[in-house]
Amino acid sequence: MSTTYSWIQEEAWAANQRIGAEKLAALTWGNASAVERTSGVFAIKPSGVPYENLNVEDMVICSIEDASVVYGNKKASSDAITHAALYRAFPEIGGIVHTHSPKATAWAQTGLDLPCLGTTHADHFAGPVPCTRPLTPEEINSAYVLNTAVVIIETFEKRSLNPAAIPAVLVGQHGPFTWSESATGAVDNAIALEACTAMAFDMFNLTGNLVPIPDALLRYHYERKHGPKATYGQ
Repeated sequence: MSTTYSWIQEEAWAANQRIGAEKLAALTWGNASAVERTSGVFAIKPSGVPYENLNVEDMVICSIEDASVVYGNKKASSDAITHAALYRAFPEIGGIVHTHSPKATAWAQTGLDLPCLGTTHADHFAGPVPCTRPLTPEEINSAYVLNTAVVIIETFEKRSLNPAAIPAVLVGQHGPFTWSESATGAVDNAIALEACTAMAFDMFNLTGNLVPIPDALLRYHYERKHGPKATYGQ
């Protein structure tokens, strides 16, 4: 049945299907959302439902203002509050993905930024992917899901990072979040982040060292895909 929210439900459903298909999350360890800013809502995966069992109409519609359920008969993902806070803080994004993909999650658990080690990384991210600080016990016990967003936003503000240029973050001791202008793009960035992290592990295992690429090469590769004079693609 078509509703006012059908298009964002369809976009969120398709993004969640790709999380499962791309093996970015085991079991139900991940979620994707798509926003409709004119109505002030976003569609997100319901909590605890396996990807293969999802239907378009299962996508829960939540308010950007407070993540409350606006439409739907299922519980929203437990991360809905994080998504809502990121939509409020980063008005340019249209979709968010959170996974526990193995390599990116392992890197997040170290508390280290993911350096830009090669042109594959530079094609997607305009610099290192930052890792947030760990949440304090007070932050965990008071409003854990909201404070997950708080440390992400804090990281980008303190480091003067542009979320459009670096559309990914590693939440310390937790896992990756990615975003884009659409939920489709956010999944693409989650795939890219997992691939780049896997390459970083391989590089370290081969050499015992992690040497970032020169800034000029980083800028060239990023700008050719995302800059005002981009030459990549049709």
